[in-house]
Amino acid sequence: MAAPTSNRLPFLLRGRLPLRPRPTTTRPLPFGTARRYGTNVEDKNELDKETREGAQHDAAADQATDTSRSDTKSPQAIADEASSRSDSESSVVSDLKDWETNPNFKIESFSDLPHANFGVNQHIPFDAEFKEVLKAIPWAFRAPIRYAFAYGSGVFPQSKSNGKTATPEEVKAIHPKCPPAVARHQDGTPKMIDFIFGVSHTQHWHSLNMKQHRDHYSGLATLGSGAVSYVQDRMGAGVYFNPYVVVNGILIKYGVVLLKTLEEDLTNWDTLYLAGRLHKPVKILRDDPKIRLANQINLLSALRTALLLLPPKFTEEELYATIAGISYLGDPRMALPTENPSKVKNIVGNNMTNFRRLYLPLIETLPNVEFNDPGTSAKDWVWEASNLNLVQDMDPVKRGNMVRRLPKSFRSRLYFQYQRKFAIPQLEFNKMMEESKNEDSISFKRREGGGFERRIVQDDPTELRSYIREVIKQTISWPATTQSLKGPLTSGWTRTWRYLMEKMAKYREGKAKEAEEKEESEEKKA
Repeated sequence: MAAPTSNRLPFLLRGRLPLRPRPTTTRPLPFGTARRYGTNVEDKNELDKETREGAQHDAAADQATDTSRSDTKSPQAIADEASSRSDSESSVVSDLKDWETNPNFKIESFSDLPHANFGVNQHIPFDAEFKEVLKAIPWAFRAPIRYAFAYGSGVFPQSKSNGKTATPEEVKAIHPKCPPAVARHQDGTPKMIDFIFGVSHTQHWHSLNMKQHRDHYSGLATLGSGAVSYVQDRMGAGVYFNPYVVVNGILIKYGVVLLKTLEEDLTNWDTLYLAGRLHKPVKILRDDPKIRLANQINLLSALRTALLLLPPKFTEEELYATIAGISYLGDPRMALPTENPSKVKNIVGNNMTNFRRLYLPLIETLPNVEFNDPGTSAKDWVWEASNLNLVQDMDPVKRGNMVRRLPKSFRSRLYFQYQRKFAIPQLEFNKMMEESKNEDSISFKRREGGGFERRIVQDDPTELRSYIREVIKQTISWPATTQSLKGPLTSGWTRTWRYLMEKMAKYREGKAKEAEEKEESEEKKA
């Protein structure tokens, strides 16, 4: 079918899916027209430059992982990774040195980050051979990838080993030419491996990728890269997934996202679709300085939100389960028989040390939460699979500061909920917010809470938790639903049906396991 030559969308794309504002960093071509890349000297030089940058970003991820693996001698060493000052600086951090108050998103290189070890907690130490296999995947794409990570149960096991060894036929049914490192890491249960690729220009990227990997795409690609990038950027959460494709002999699913969309979700929680995935341990394969900075803000926001949902005393497992559960609160898959009901419990229970490695530097950085457990005095306790106790300060001033430092989009929704609850007229509310800015310009610049934020955190704890959960659902529900609805369009009906059947099988497996555990518990009580 010939691609339409006008800017008018074909009927297929004028459905009822909501449209996202077009990212300003992508300059669209007229719909249905093709742009040729890599056909002249200028384009070839651009591709060479992108290849060099890809190698540099790979090296940055490796260096951060090496630092993460070696720098675990003490809690202080880990805390230094997330702090905004070096040992030689004063303990009084000025506004200019406070990276969270004044994040510099104009940075171009890793040397522009607040300090040398900034954000290395995001890089989880990993089996070396399996890591090399994963790193080779982005290099199988000629289209330039600026940021890449692998995630999900294919990378981080969500259940304990059952001692089963998969037969060669079972492995080959999933991974046609499975490297030994993958078979060993997946431990008897071969699974598709999930990736996210961050790119600079979606239409450019899909144009190149469709020339190399046309078989990765559904029939939508017959309309050209303009149609594909339109569906990605304007519908759902801004991600385009190609599932069930084989790269280097491994079955993978990869999602493509515009870097600007990813950065905004990490800092503002516009949809929490990708920010929520990065609340959990992932394997970063190709790093980017802006995304590393944005993700550190994202992780701090997740920690603060979890603290607002938790009582004064809690365990590590409760903390990490609260954080991991944020992205599932409004996910429609959790309300349907398409997801394991014990998913959050499985993720945290089998990855405690990875969660600790991710959040310990940030826990040490915040002034209102700390470990309160003798286990922290043990040598190398960081890597022990223990469940330690924590306490938080419930002082309204400190908790009000946490509310004020929540991501902008998310915070606005929470303010709206409490404006309604307190029955504050709109004009009075606007005036109150303006006065809080003028009250103390330094406090506002540092994003310290005022009277309204303190009033919020002094609400009944049950009510506060209810409102925060409602805001999380509001943030996630619509983008996650529409992202799922565009699956048949982007993946095709066959692959979408296969994905749905696998998810339903996981749901049944989870329910059966729940029933089995309940029966065992009742037998023990008897």
